Amino acid sequence: MNAVLSSTLPPHAALLALRERAPLVQCVTNAVVTNFTANVLLALGAAPAMSDLPGEAGVFAGVADGSLVNLGTPTPVQADGAREVVAATRRWVLDPVAVGALPVRTALAHELLDARPAIIRGNASEVLALAGAGAGGRGVDSVDGPDAARAAAIHLALATDSVVAVSGEIDLVTDGREIVRVPGGDVLLTKVTGGGCSLGATMAAFLGVADALSAAVAASLVHAVAAERAAVRTTGPGSFATAFLDDIAALEPRDLERAEPRLVRTSADLPAEVGAEVTR
Repeated sequence: MNAVLSSTLPPHAALLALRERAPLVQCVTNAVVTNFTANVLLALGAAPAMSDLPGEAGVFAGVADGSLVNLGTPTPVQADGAREVVAATRRWVLDPVAVGALPVRTALAHELLDARPAIIRGNASEVLALAGAGAGGRGVDSVDGPDAARAAAIHLALATDSVVAVSGEIDLVTDGREIVRVPGGDVLLTKVTGGGCSLGATMAAFLGVADALSAAVAASLVHAVAAERAAVRTTGPGSFATAFLDDIAALEPRDLERAEPRLVRTSADLPAEVGAEVTR
């Protein structure tokens, strides 16, 4: 089984390492976003493979540098492929798309959670639902902000030994002991199908070169900086999607190094009574 790497790297160093290694990233992801996700990974400098066929998915996970399990369109065949992936590697990202209100994917998410992903990436409503502290959002859309899911994210991270990344206007990333907030990005990224799903794949790519917390923070900052740059020179979602790919490809480690001072790191300590509320 592929273990999670222990290399702690700042985002600029993680990007440099990724570009040098060109990690192989397996994506078990939803049918709506496969093309955009693959293109984001290629622009980043990784090698994407959409390998989710039972009988092969587990074999592929054993050689991949990182894997994404995205539950956007969880067909029975894809669910079986996902089960093989999580049995073969610890270096995987769970994206629990639209869990809470939809029973099939919610049950599958909780089943897969027992395999302890390296990273759990979702919006606030998805994280709250996965932690048993909410009912989910409106389909794939969140009705909560990242800080509303702070307590749930911390306890979910500690319970699963995972890093939890809550996407939103300011991303919140925690391993249960530390919180890193990643501001930036642009609202146009929410108007492109695959904006959030591709972030999960980017995190899986960084798992090939860094520990889970470093991987999640680096991926969040890459998407934030690229989205900001793309938004400056575009007029709407269509041109933005193309510019976003171009700007991920054009990102250099020094661009992230200049952006790193905006990261806000704090303790993840919580009052005991808050923890009781979340775990009940």
